[in-house]
Parts: sequence; C-alpha cells; structure tokens
Amino acid sequence: MKVYKPQWQCTFSVNETAEESANWKERIAWRLRGIADRLEGGGRTLKINYDVSPIVSQDEVDTCLGKGFELTQRLLTQLAHQQACEDVMRHAKAELYEEYQSS
Repeated sequence: MKVYKPQWQCTFSVNETAEESANWKERIAWRLRGIADRLEGGGRTLKINYDVSPIVSQDEVDTCLGKGFELTQRLLTQLAHQQACEDVMRHAKAELYEEYQSS
C-alpha cells in the first residue's frame, strides 16, 4: 500500500520599511510610500510578501488577508475601548493611580 503525504509551505512577512538588503529601486519605492503616508496622514503603509505552495487562488489570498484585517480592526477597537475606560477611571478615581504616578 502506498502512503501519500501532503506537503505544503507558506511564508508570510510584513515590512514597514526597506530591508537592509534592498536595492535602489526598493529604497526609492519606500521613500515614496513614506512621502505618501505623510501627505495623507493618519495611515501606515505595509508591504505584504507571501509565498504559498501549492498555489492558492488570488481570491483565497484576498479572503484570508481581509479576515486578518477584520480581526486587527476588532482588536484595535477593543484596545481603544479599554484605554477609554482606563482614562475615565484615572480621571474619576485618580487616587487609585497615585502609586503608579509617583514611581
């Protein structure tokens, strides 16, 4: 009896700046992205690199990335809510936080 063994590989990376090994074209592209971020304000440019084997469709990749960004948005919203609650508590009950402020 023959045994079949599935094989797959996935590499995924996110960059915010040019890597040290980047060539001049990549460095210029990152400088332009930085200028665009400053002009638009309030944003952040990320470059996503991935290599999946066996190949999956672009639609499947887009779906996965979309779900990842949805999760990121939920997590950031939760963090903002928690920080807002803490800010209210620090204002309303400052005496509870005095120990940490003097340290």
